[in-house]
Amino acid sequence: MRKQQTGFLLILIITIIFLAACGPTESPAMKEKERPVIKLLQRNWLGFELNNMVAKILLEEELGYKVEIGTVIGEEQFERLANGDLHAHLEIWSSLWAKETERYLNVEKSVEHGGELGVLGKVGWFIPSYMLIEHPELEDWEALSKPEIVELFRTPETGEKGMLVGAPLNWGTRDAEIIQELALPYEIITPESEDDLIARIESAYQAKEPILFYFWTPHYLFSKLELVQVKLPPPNEACYAKIVPEEVVCYYPTEVLFKAFWSGLKDEAPSAYQFLKNFNYTNEDQISMMGMVEIEGRTVEEAARSWIENNRLTWELWMP
Repeated sequence: MRKQQTGFLLILIITIIFLAACGPTESPAMKEKERPVIKLLQRNWLGFELNNMVAKILLEEELGYKVEIGTVIGEEQFERLANGDLHAHLEIWSSLWAKETERYLNVEKSVEHGGELGVLGKVGWFIPSYMLIEHPELEDWEALSKPEIVELFRTPETGEKGMLVGAPLNWGTRDAEIIQELALPYEIITPESEDDLIARIESAYQAKEPILFYFWTPHYLFSKLELVQVKLPPPNEACYAKIVPEEVVCYYPTEVLFKAFWSGLKDEAPSAYQFLKNFNYTNEDQISMMGMVEIEGRTVEEAARSWIENNRLTWELWMP
């Protein structure tokens, strides 16, 4: 009798363990009401929109969350992350928000660093690659002071000086300070908008004309044209230390873009938190999607879905 009871108990224990292992777990099949809505912060540029769309699709369709995207205008973005009104910021440029990142991430610690995005932000002066065939020295800024090089970039607008096509007005660039610091004989011509800047670049490129211009990557134009960055002096260590001091000339350092989260996200939505922590891809990934939108005419969602379809091995590693 005792043996029968012992056997029965063993069977019962094994059954309980089996049922526990097969019981409900956090999965995409969980009902939406059991998961919080994930609110992604949106800024008004294409790379940011693509980051958010890729994240939204995968969070909703692979992890079962509902996602809302909240557009932020102005500089309230970190305050909204700190108070939980928004949950994740997927593309932070330290050069744009040095004071804010220092305050909220390092001093107050009310916003959590979310890890690197994987994309490197490169801002500076560029030329078309075809110019290096006859003038390979143009890879470095020192060549810009040579009379024969200045002559290449002269235009009726700039007289005896070479022309640097700068950023649109009020973009807060440092081109004028850099020209002065390096004593370069160049004058900045300011385009009316980003579209105007791109039109000038494409016009010169099609005609194989010399052009020196302010630009940045990642940008869709790199999927269409071969552009080369001119090497400026390395940035001073103080350039982006906490608050950019006005007396320091910054030579556009390469930026490691990163993410930031509401500090409560880890406890509120652990799977979404881990997914967004793991979210990481390259300039080429972002540029390929940009090209689909700007050159092929696809929507942001179509471009994101195309990338997801063709890069399963990348995004599967993001899954918690």
